Amino acid sequence: MITQIKGRLVEKSPTELVVDCNGVGYSINISLNTFSQLNDEENIKLFTHLIVKEDSHTLFGFSTKSERELFKLLISVSGVGASTARTMLSSLTPVEIISSINNEDVNSVQSIKGIGSKTAQRIILELKDKVLSLESDDSQIQMISKDADEAITALEVLGYSRKQTSKIVNQIKTENHGITVESLIKKALNKL
Repeated sequence: MITQIKGRLVEKSPTELVVDCNGVGYSINISLNTFSQLNDEENIKLFTHLIVKEDSHTLFGFSTKSERELFKLLISVSGVGASTARTMLSSLTPVEIISSINNEDVNSVQSIKGIGSKTAQRIILELKDKVLSLESDDSQIQMISKDADEAITALEVLGYSRKQTSKIVNQIKTENHGITVESLIKKALNKL
């Protein structure tokens, strides 16, 4: 199993990289999230996951271990293949995906191309407990979900539905790093 590659970046596109590792060029599929985190450095390191099928061996690369772990969790759900998981990681950041699953925000998950209502519900049902144990390279995932959950609960007490507030709170939280729960609630009330 190939779990990481360190080498010279030869080609770069939003969906694929070619990394030269000791004279061998590896074609690696990536998400837009990973693409946006890559600098124009010549030497790079990617965490990888190899998917072996009868007719192909496909290598997927990720900028962080937590993104790779989230990818593995997503493809473990029935009906979610590698390309759908990559589309999810290209449409939303890992933090947003985890937050949507934690907050049972079906609309947010369903907004991703190729994911219907039943698949979105299945993803949330199967991964809700598993995403909590994700080891985070950046501790902001746990901070975001904890603060967002507190704000959503407070807004529920004020009479707003969880479905109505989840997306707005998560959006505000990801746009404003380090925002307090009180400020988060005030900003959400302005948008509701």
